[in-house]
Amino acid sequence: MTRTVTALLIVFALMSFAAPRTGTASADAWEAMARPGAIAVMRHAYAPGYSDPSNFRLDDCATQRNLNDEGRDQARRIGAAFRENGIEIDRVLTSQWCRSSETAELLGLGTVEPLPSLNSFFEARHLRDEQTRATIEFLRNQPEDQRMVLVSHQVNISALTGRGTASGEFIIIDITPDGEVEILGEILIRH
Repeated sequence: MTRTVTALLIVFALMSFAAPRTGTASADAWEAMARPGAIAVMRHAYAPGYSDPSNFRLDDCATQRNLNDEGRDQARRIGAAFRENGIEIDRVLTSQWCRSSETAELLGLGTVEPLPSLNSFFEARHLRDEQTRATIEFLRNQPEDQRMVLVSHQVNISALTGRGTASGEFIIIDITPDGEVEILGEILIRH
């Protein structure tokens, strides 16, 4: 092969990885979510930027990084995908950060409840283990047949599952009797 052909093959291969996708989900992932007791741990929808401003206050959305129109549309499409797949949710729990709570509301899957252990610890890494344990303990104490959606942040989801997530992606999990997180599937609906 010539260098030109090799270079073109490399460029096309890289482009296929970088090409935007509207979403990914397998039938198995939706089937896992349909099971009684399934838990979707979701990263909030698209909120441009990184971290939060230095004047961040939990009680003031104007001081936070928030969803934009793309993120709001993404959250609505995620909720619609649940409905299109016939998934009924028993509880929707969220971080108290505005981008998470707005995502949870826009999903339209049920009444939204705050769960402080889902709050971001990006700027307070020392809370990682404590909050992760609290989330697992909370989940272990829920009815076994209850389907839930948890809306949180990249750092929380990574600590809980060992996996990274894109904005609006959710990982379907179950908690084993000994408190381990079992991953059942992943679904991404891009902004």
